[in-house]
Amino acid sequence: MKKREIKMKKLNLLFVSILVALSIQPLSATTLSKEEVKNITKEAFIYTYPMMDNYKMIYVLKVWKDSPVYETPFNELTHNAVLLGPEYTTMVRPNNDTFYSNAIFDLRAEPMILSVPAISDKRYYSWQLIDLFTHNIGYIGTRETGFKAGKYLIAGPNWSGKKPKGITKVIQTDSNILLALARTQVYSTDDAKNAKKIMSEYKVETLSQYMGTPAPKAASPLDFPVYSDEKIRSVEFITYLNFFLGLVKPNPSESALLKRFSKIGIGADVAFDVNSIDPETKKVMQDAIDEAMVEIEAEVKNLGVVKDGWMQVSGAFGSPKEMEGKFLTRAAAAYFGLYGNSIEEAFYPDTTIDENGDALDGSKHNYTLHFSKDRLPPVKAFWSFSMYKLPEQLFTENSIKRYVISSATEGLKYNEDGSLDIYIQKEKPSADKVSNWLPAYDGKFSLQARLYWPEPASLDPLYVLPKVIISK
Repeated sequence: MKKREIKMKKLNLLFVSILVALSIQPLSATTLSKEEVKNITKEAFIYTYPMMDNYKMIYVLKVWKDSPVYETPFNELTHNAVLLGPEYTTMVRPNNDTFYSNAIFDLRAEPMILSVPAISDKRYYSWQLIDLFTHNIGYIGTRETGFKAGKYLIAGPNWSGKKPKGITKVIQTDSNILLALARTQVYSTDDAKNAKKIMSEYKVETLSQYMGTPAPKAASPLDFPVYSDEKIRSVEFITYLNFFLGLVKPNPSESALLKRFSKIGIGADVAFDVNSIDPETKKVMQDAIDEAMVEIEAEVKNLGVVKDGWMQVSGAFGSPKEMEGKFLTRAAAAYFGLYGNSIEEAFYPDTTIDENGDALDGSKHNYTLHFSKDRLPPVKAFWSFSMYKLPEQLFTENSIKRYVISSATEGLKYNEDGSLDIYIQKEKPSADKVSNWLPAYDGKFSLQARLYWPEPASLDPLYVLPKVIISK
C-alpha cells in the first residue's frame, strides 16, 4: 500500500472516530425514518428559536459594523438616553418609561465587572442579565440589590476563581455571551438630565482591569454566521444552533435531548453542510420547521389567561431553573416580546378589546380606564400604559407627543375619592381631562400595561386590571 493511501486511510479513520465520539453522522448516512427526521427537526427548531431572535439583536448591535443600529464592540457600555417615539421601529412595543443602557459581554477570556452607583433619589433602575438562551440569569437594581453602590463580577461557565476584594457579588452563567440590559426611570423630559447622570456612573471593565493585573490571553476570534431571516427559517438554522452550542454549557437535563439532535447533524461547533442533505429529506425538514413556527405562534395565546379583556402573561420569562424543559413556552415568549422581565421584576398585561369584547378602535370610540382607590396598580416602583397602533405594534403620532401615561406623569389628576380615570381617545378632550389623556391611534390599537416591581401579594393571584370602557 502506498504511503499516500496509508495516510489518507488514517485520516479517514480519524474522521470517523471523531464523528463517533461526537455521536454525529452525516444525515445522508443515517437510517432515520422520515417521521423521526421530522420530529427531531421540529423539536430542535423550537429549542433554537429564542436564541436566533437573540442572535439577531447581538449581530446587528455588536457584530455587523455596517448595521444601521450598530453600537460598539463586545464588552463596552452603550447608552440610549432617548425617550422612544414613533420614529423608533427597530423593535415592536418600545418602552417610553425609561432610558436604556446595555453591554453584551464575551466572557470567554475573563469575567466582567459591572459597577452601579448609589441612587439618592429612590429612582427605579434595573440591570437585567440575559443569557444566550434568553433566560434571565439575574438582576442588579432597585428590587434585587437596593439603592446602594455595588460592583458585580459576571463570569462565564469556565471561570473558577474566587471573589476578589471589593466585589459585592459574583454572578456566574452557563453562557459565554451575555446581554446586560439596563432600564433607568425617567420621570419627564425635564428629568432627563438626572437620569443621564446616574447612567454616566454605570461602568463595565474586565476583571484584569479591575484588579490592575495583566490581561489574560485573548479568546480566539469568533466566526459569526451572517444573520439571515431566510436562513433561520430554513434547514440552515442548524448552522446557527451549532455555533450557539459552542458558546454555552447546556443544562445537564438536556443531554438526552442534544444526543437526539445529533442524529441530524447538531452539535457544538460542528460544521453543517445543507447541500449534503438529499432533496426529499430537506423537504421533510422544511415542513417540520414550518409546522414548528405555526406551533410557536399558536402558543403565544397560552402564555397567560385573559381576564376582563387583559392578557395576563405569567411564567413566560424566567431563570434557567424556572424555564427548564419549557422550550415551546420559551420560543413563544421570544416571539411575543424578546427580553421580557421575570414577573417579580415587571408584569406586562395587554389588551386589544373593550368591555364588550370588540376590538379597541380609536376611529370608532373614545374609552376610559377607571381605577377605584383600592384597585390602583399595586407596585413598589411605578406603573404605565402605552398605546401601540396595530398591526405594526409601534407608537403613533399625536398632538401632545405623549406615547405613555404613568404614575409618574406630571400633573396626573386623581378624583376626590382617590380613584383615577385615564382617557383614551384620538381627539383632545376637554381641558380638565388633558392631564389624564392617552392619545389613541385612529384605528385599531393595543394597550400595554407595565407594572414595575409589582407588590408580591399582587402576583398570586395575579392582579387584574379593569375593563376598558367605551365612554358615553
